[in-house]
Amino acid sequence: MRATDGWRYLSDPGAGAPGPALLMLHGTGGDEREMLGFGRSLMPDAPILAPRGRVSEGGAARFFSRTPEDPFRFPDFPERIDELADFVREAAAVHGLEGRPLVAVGYSNGANAAAGLMLRHPGLLAGGALLRPMLPEPAPAELDLTGTRVLLLGGRADTMIAADRVEALAGALRAAGADVQEHWAPTGHGLTQGDLDAAAAFVRGFAVSPI
Repeated sequence: MRATDGWRYLSDPGAGAPGPALLMLHGTGGDEREMLGFGRSLMPDAPILAPRGRVSEGGAARFFSRTPEDPFRFPDFPERIDELADFVREAAAVHGLEGRPLVAVGYSNGANAAAGLMLRHPGLLAGGALLRPMLPEPAPAELDLTGTRVLLLGGRADTMIAADRVEALAGALRAAGADVQEHWAPTGHGLTQGDLDAAAAFVRGFAVSPI
């Protein structure tokens, strides 16, 4: 049984240009189709992997579950993130992406899944643009993210993910040696054109100076 079995996902090889591959991770209720289009808008020529989360919350796809009584408690986070890491490794091999920097772009639940990959599987990702993220679990002791580049995009008026939760993630990643940039919009959980422009500039930077 392959690690990609049971996953719904889309893969686009791009134009074959050198540079990073994008791992596009949707928010709650999103899917692989919208993230493929989002990735193509960020880097038109890049290879893209866009999986659909395998947890259903009332029919809305997610990458890991949360408890109804506490939306910041994630009971299956470790196993779901490990399954996602196995998928990413297998899919990268199947689609000929080994050797390329892999850069995650995630929104909300997808951003937290990308953060989980960094926390639990350091080195799998070269970096990530995490839109409206938070620290989903404490960073493990001795975590080493040296060489990992991350852009965190938060909303100052976000009532779902407060600024201090974004800043907790920034602190944990920096403490592990990651190169962390922050971009703040004066808005809520929704994305602005400024967010999209900043994410595009960030991921395109890997094509200029890949890790």
